[in-house]
Amino acid sequence: MKKLFAIILTILMVMSLVACGEEQRPTYGPVGEPLVVTFEENSDKSAQEIADELLKDPNLGFMGATMVVEEGLLNGFGNAEIKGFKEGVMFGPAIGTIPFIGYVFTLDEDTDVDDFKQTLEENADLRWNICTEADELVVESEGDKVIVIMTPNKFEAEGQVPVYGGEFVDEFEE
Repeated sequence: MKKLFAIILTILMVMSLVACGEEQRPTYGPVGEPLVVTFEENSDKSAQEIADELLKDPNLGFMGATMVVEEGLLNGFGNAEIKGFKEGVMFGPAIGTIPFIGYVFTLDEDTDVDDFKQTLEENADLRWNICTEADELVVESEGDKVIVIMTPNKFEAEGQVPVYGGEFVDEFEE
């Protein structure tokens, strides 16, 4: 009986080690998750083309725009200089009060992807915009491409207005 118990315990320990060794992508919210899927499906394209595809997502509740960015201070990262990419594109709403900002980067050959992602994660400020705050930070990579998104969990529905903290309520009554 002791031998059987030892074998079962050994098998369970080995299985737990195998499970811990698997690297899984985090699950994101209702806005972030579909954007990550679109990013992964288009990772063979340029950063500009990926950003254009991301703005077509029906979950985004805004009219969007893109802008090419260069290394240095980027909106949403405080005083941290973001370096190590050869192509960078910011995408987001045309109206600045929506708590959403995204970037797609194509990294330089000598830039370590994990280090670059860590820099983004450590310096991201979900409250980069004075009046609003994002709910979620998304940082993913596919090959030499990296996406970072700061987003609310949902966008306002028709007839709703935003209140502090990214929540939306029915229009205020007089």
